[in-house]
Amino acid sequence: MIDQPTGPMLLGFDVIMVGTVLAGLAAFAMVLAIYAAVTIRDPMAKRVKVLEARREQLKAGIITSSAKKRTRLTRRSNNTDKVKENLSKLNVLQDSQIKVIQQKLAHAGYRNKELAYFIIGARAILPLVLGGIAGLMIYIVDFWPTWGPMTRLFAFAAVVAVAYKGPEIFLSNKASKRTKEIQKGLPDALDLLVICAEAGLTVDAAFNRVAKELGRAYPELGDEFALTAIELSFLTERRLAFNNLAYRVNLEAVKGVVTTMIQTERYGTPLASALRVLSAEFRNERMMRAEEKAARLPAIMTVPLILFILPTLFIVILGPAACSISDALIGPGSAMGGG
Repeated sequence: MIDQPTGPMLLGFDVIMVGTVLAGLAAFAMVLAIYAAVTIRDPMAKRVKVLEARREQLKAGIITSSAKKRTRLTRRSNNTDKVKENLSKLNVLQDSQIKVIQQKLAHAGYRNKELAYFIIGARAILPLVLGGIAGLMIYIVDFWPTWGPMTRLFAFAAVVAVAYKGPEIFLSNKASKRTKEIQKGLPDALDLLVICAEAGLTVDAAFNRVAKELGRAYPELGDEFALTAIELSFLTERRLAFNNLAYRVNLEAVKGVVTTMIQTERYGTPLASALRVLSAEFRNERMMRAEEKAARLPAIMTVPLILFILPTLFIVILGPAACSISDALIGPGSAMGGG
């Protein structure tokens, strides 16, 4: 059998064959480039078609969606009116109390102010319901027969107190967690606001940009900045939008930012320099809080050290010595006794 002549080889590959394949791929790519250059399509045609289709969908479903939304809002308002009416009959509604709970709801991230009436209603109903259940289980059913009279009284009082203060405790815990998350991202947000201000963006555009950039890292802060940007765009007075931000966030640093924004809007002072000073101040405060936690660490670790670490350490160190001493003292005595 006669071997077929082959071309030059490089690393085990036929150079002519590889060159032929590469030339074919280059020719195919050139044909595709020429076709794409010749058949230029309008880039807006597809977008216009999509918009037209979306418009038709909205025309077809706007009546149904608006009717559903109207029904939902009507049902919600009816429920709120019923709660208001019942609470008014019980004489538990006070304007100052409603305002305080509405602000707590805003601090916790709840935008609907009508939830304040449900919180007041829950605070009035839960002690009765849970207290009745606790009284039934403790005194009538006698589910815990070993409890004494004082223990039963304390348990019943604890259930009623938790039922009364439970909604406010829940709101306070959620508001404190949300405030801490906002406090973490505020220096970074101010740095981005400085960059946006120096780039020439308006205040509402800067807030919107910062909300988009920090939405994933700090969703609570991004939510507040996005809402502030929306309010800046449609409220008659921009000062109201900043005051609403200070109302929703229970943080002195945010109130300082709001005051700075209002002063720059009123007097025309440079926004970037003022925000840069505030950002540096907030970063120093964050560093001071970290140093304070680090300084408290030895005092906090004292109790676990005394209760858990030192006894174990004493057992490990003194255990073998105690065993040796006991063997040395008991051994001769046992030998003498045996003798």
